[in-house]
Amino acid sequence: MKQFDTDYRMLAAMYRDGYFPDFLVDRIKVLLEDVIAFLETGERDPQKVQEKFDKMTLAINDLQEEFEENDSEIETEARESIAETVGYILQWFEIDMDVEDAIGEREW
Repeated sequence: MKQFDTDYRMLAAMYRDGYFPDFLVDRIKVLLEDVIAFLETGERDPQKVQEKFDKMTLAINDLQEEFEENDSEIETEARESIAETVGYILQWFEIDMDVEDAIGEREW
């Protein structure tokens, strides 16, 4: 089974920007890592993969209030950084799914 690219820096733009608290970006990264661990098992069923991305996206939605409490928000740069990372994950694992579909449950 294919292992994820250990050289890829997830959410790089969010980590570079002090507007986003690292501890909250870390929580998004953990959610992404959970999806990666799932894909590393070799699972490719489109419905199961979508369900896993939906679960991740809903959990990110739940972080919005905490971002606001820390004078931040999941806004344009964050959306782009998350989408870029999801796109890379999809490409790496050769999952034929559009990024917008993968994060379709987003409220950000």
